[in-house]
Formats: sequence, structure tokens, C-alpha cells
Amino acid sequence: MNVFISGGCKNGKSMYAQHIAREMSESQSVPLYYVATMIPTDDEDRARIKRHLAERDGWGFETIEQGTSICDALKDEVNCDGAFLMDSVTALLSNEMFRADGSVDFSAGERVAHELLSFVERTGNTVFVSDGIYSDARCFDSYTESYREALANIDKALAAVCDQVIEVAYGHQYFYKGAKL
Repeated sequence: MNVFISGGCKNGKSMYAQHIAREMSESQSVPLYYVATMIPTDDEDRARIKRHLAERDGWGFETIEQGTSICDALKDEVNCDGAFLMDSVTALLSNEMFRADGSVDFSAGERVAHELLSFVERTGNTVFVSDGIYSDARCFDSYTESYREALANIDKALAAVCDQVIEVAYGHQYFYKGAKL
């Protein structure tokens, strides 16, 4: 089963996703993987990563750090039949679009969408976490608007192929596709 979870920042998406991924792993007796996409750039990022590591300590996750080229996470030693938690689609797109050398790749959204759909096909058991940052009515600069549009298109593509689509807001889950397990 593939699950897409979206919502605002710091609303409990990651913790909820961890529970779903662990249930998938335990019910199927398959390995449990955490695909970490954030490439830290400041102390706030490092603190968030440290908090997420502490939150999943003892859960049985094998962490795969893959900030770009997401299908490269599926190397020979990774069991594609395992249960995967990808946190987050938002960070993955940011890494691909806004490069460390300062360049911007406006075609990143289409490429990331294609790679994520390939990831879905190869694994079939992934929980995707994304931030719903594209619904704000405020106007932003052209770079930010391009990013938000690309993320919305990626999320739409993932929602179409996932068995469940869930929004997490203020710790509550809203099911838009598929029944609550």
C-alpha cells in the first residue's frame, strides 16, 4: 500500500507517517526504511533532523539518506519489498530545484515527479510526507511560485497513485482517499 500524507509544518505528519510505516512493516514482516531527504543547511535544519532521529529511535528504521536522485536509495542492499517512509517530498524538490552552487533548475519538478512515480512502482509500500505549502493565497517571488507549483504537481501525481491520501492538521487526520486503517 502507498500512502500520501500532506499538511502544514509541525502538525504531526512525520510521527503519524512513522506509525503507518511501522504497521506496514510489522504486518508484512518486511524491513523498515526511513528515506531522509533533507540536506541540512543551518542549525534549525540540524535540530529538526536530530529531533526526528530521536523520535524514531528504537522503532526499527534503517535510515537511508538520499537528498537527490531518489531512486538511487534503492541500492542492492535495500529490499524493495520493504516498507518505506519518505520524509519529505518537499525537501527532495527543494534540493533538486535549488542547487548548492546557487543555480535553479526549473525542470526539477517534472523530473522529481517521474522519479517518485518510479519509486512507487519499484517499492509499492511507501508512505510519502509532503508539506501543503501551495495553498497560501499570498503572492511570492517567481522562484518561490515555481517551486510551489512544482510541489503541487508532484503531490497531485502521488495522490493519484497512492491508495490513501491523508491531510494532517493540528494533529488530526483527514482521509481524502482510502479508508482509515
